[in-house]
Amino acid sequence: MANLKRFLTPKSIAIYGGSWAMNVIEQLQISKYNGEIWPVHPNRSDIGGITCFADTQSLPGVPDAAFIGVNRELTIEIIGELSSIDAGGAICFASGYREANKEHQIKNSGYLDLQDQLVSAAGNMPMLGPNCYGYLNYLDNVTLWPDQHGGHQVDKGVAIIAQSSNVAINMTMQQRGLSVAALCTVGNQACVGLNELAEHFIADHRISTLGLFIEGFSDIPAFEAMALKARLAGKSIVVLKLGKSEKSQHATLSHTATLAGGAAASSALLRRLGIVEVNSVSEFIETLKILDVIGPLTGSKISSISCSGGEASLMADAAHNSTLEFPDLNTKQCKKLTSVLGNKVTISNPLDYHTYVWGDVPSMTACFVAVMEGGFDLNIFVLDIPRPDKCETQGHQCAIDAIIAAQKQTHAKVAVITSLPENIDEAKTDEFHRHGVVVLHGLESGLKPIEAAVAAGKFLKIPQPDPVWLQTHKPIGNLSSLTESKAKRLLSKFGLAVPQTKEITNKGGIEEFAKTLAYPLVLKSLGLAHKSEFGAVVLNIDSDISLRAAIEKVPVSPEGYLLEEMVDEMLVEIIIGVSRDTSGMLLLTMGAGGILTELLNDSSSLVMPVTRSDVKHALSKTKINQILQGYRGAAAANINSIVDAVMSVQKYVEANKDSIVEIDINPLIVRERDAVAVDALVRQYN
Repeated sequence: MANLKRFLTPKSIAIYGGSWAMNVIEQLQISKYNGEIWPVHPNRSDIGGITCFADTQSLPGVPDAAFIGVNRELTIEIIGELSSIDAGGAICFASGYREANKEHQIKNSGYLDLQDQLVSAAGNMPMLGPNCYGYLNYLDNVTLWPDQHGGHQVDKGVAIIAQSSNVAINMTMQQRGLSVAALCTVGNQACVGLNELAEHFIADHRISTLGLFIEGFSDIPAFEAMALKARLAGKSIVVLKLGKSEKSQHATLSHTATLAGGAAASSALLRRLGIVEVNSVSEFIETLKILDVIGPLTGSKISSISCSGGEASLMADAAHNSTLEFPDLNTKQCKKLTSVLGNKVTISNPLDYHTYVWGDVPSMTACFVAVMEGGFDLNIFVLDIPRPDKCETQGHQCAIDAIIAAQKQTHAKVAVITSLPENIDEAKTDEFHRHGVVVLHGLESGLKPIEAAVAAGKFLKIPQPDPVWLQTHKPIGNLSSLTESKAKRLLSKFGLAVPQTKEITNKGGIEEFAKTLAYPLVLKSLGLAHKSEFGAVVLNIDSDISLRAAIEKVPVSPEGYLLEEMVDEMLVEIIIGVSRDTSGMLLLTMGAGGILTELLNDSSSLVMPVTRSDVKHALSKTKINQILQGYRGAAAANINSIVDAVMSVQKYVEANKDSIVEIDINPLIVRERDAVAVDALVRQYN
């Protein structure tokens, strides 16, 4: 793909179409774009007062960029014309290509391959879309966009890339002080995709941070390469990923022809690549704002300063279930604060400094400096400004001046947070941002972005992982489920510990096979997914008599029976699962096993391949980790044996990467000395 700089910073723009072309020209004129604008229309003399050209051949030169606002078939023709004259790039506004649903494609024959025709016509020319609004380059004052937007020219800031044009428009309307330097929509990503645009912005020194609004992954290896470039450049990436619900996944497919993938797999991939994931548009905007104004945070040690005990309590309560910490102030800080505030103020963190010094900017500054000198990762001021349309705001300027002065003196990282999102206007927000103090809008929505900024600081330090495993060849053969005994036998060849097992075709042969095993035993009827629910498993068989009773008890199974030595002295049961996500990635899941799998919903997921340290870290995040570590004086589990089991499963997956669909080891019985898989399911193509 050609360099995007010419396309995204054009000196000339050709605009095709009628009403939509008029909208684009209007936005370019409003933003005072200083390049050439060439409307193209076969029947109109002018658009927006600018003389029209009849067709591509009539243009006075080769355009650096083009906006094509005509029907889908004519779009293909124009794209081909622009590519043939070496235009810098084009925006395909039309929809109805691969994102159209199957029923629509059947009813409208020929639409199924329109996107392929479009890509072929574009050749090596960069093209955004189809089904795409275009881009807003606020750095170079290029608003190639067919609708209103809320941004303005800036010198630096964040770049946002979105798969939804409507959501992108909404983001430009934010009034929270986020400096949006560039915003691009990508639609179906037929030619230029999210990854190419991201790499372009990573290389631009004016861009501090990338924000990605993702509906689905189209090219995971390219996404991994882009993430590495961002990390090497020291730039954080924030992602708002859709597709957490089934309905959202269907909507994504119909919107941009992209498979959203499962939420667990996509989140695991983002963590693996050191990318910050957020869960709402508000978190997205606030996190980008922190990273742009003050950068990633090095830790989670926070100070809170307010002039109200109620605000101090609100802050403490809001952070109660978060990862943020409020360390005590040190002795030196306490002495300084007492000398400024007097003996009537309780010195603590969060700090309520009361109103004794309110209006005395030097004293307020001294108070704030004393807190900021404590080495906190972030110093937060709870401050709401009266609404300017009904109240006088000058009385709060003392706090603004003192916060800015203290930050300038200490060079600490400082944030102002309001109790309600609307309680500070853009003018005051911009004033703080100009002086390196970030403003967060609302306690409820402001603390999660702080945690995200802490995660961004950690992610920049992690080593680049190996590429994720994807299918390299389409599987051949039939999809089948291996019997439990065969699954265990195959997995054991790769190092997984399993009990001594015998598979028997009928009940009559069970007692004879039992002579080769040692009591206690377990007897299972094969062919049932949840054996315990159907009485298809009998445990603690300790004698010939109890064996005969078990044979009578278990249901008849045409698939046979399994007799194995029982694994006793259990500390905990866990599950090890591998599944193939719709994106093609292989997802490893670990958590509480046995009957607790559904009851606790306790699991941690990783994208394969994994390292031993990855597995240990993931296990440490589960609820059962307390049991693994030895809860209330009980024996601790052999963690290394669990890791050995996982790595054995991974070896098997690596040997069957293209054919594997699912592995389910449940339970893996974890003991003080080892971990043994007593049930296993493997589904793969053979």
